Amino acid sequence: MTDRESRLVFVSVGTDHHPFARLVEWADAWAADARGRDVRCVVQYGRSPAPRVAEGHAYLGHDELTSLMARASVIVCHGGPTTIAESRRRGLLPVVVPRSPGLGEHVDDHQERFCARLSASGLIALARDEAGLRDRIDRALDDPGAFRAEAATDSIAATVRRFGTLVDELLAARPGRTRPSS
Repeated sequence: MTDRESRLVFVSVGTDHHPFARLVEWADAWAADARGRDVRCVVQYGRSPAPRVAEGHAYLGHDELTSLMARASVIVCHGGPTTIAESRRRGLLPVVVPRSPGLGEHVDDHQERFCARLSASGLIALARDEAGLRDRIDRALDDPGAFRAEAATDSIAATVRRFGTLVDELLAARPGRTRPSS
């Protein structure tokens, strides 16, 4: 296991072509307020404007991305399932800000619905606004144990079953749809 940096906050907006300036701005404002607190904040900002205070990278190679995730004490990300799963695989409860289609951050509300479901199950720390993001980052730094997740070991089959159940429930919740029979 890679040693975690005791005070590294890693923020990723993913690789979607839609900008996610809201998350970058919120993370950068948090980083500005955290100056002098011995905290490193790295933001992978994609197609969004670069952060002014936090260390920023438009995109990261796979090795650098996984290295930062392995060393991070806090991972903040968009509502993409891969980043969430990778965070949990590394033993961290991710702080998640889902992209909003109403703000031009995505094509539909699937991240908002997916994240609401994961949050209700305790699988992510959901942040819907800047105050919520700041609170969760500060809490994760102050009480790291509260933001630990069980690292996956032999749970691939259980994960596939759980994913199938979530998809079935999401589809059943759409108007005019019924839940598939097992």
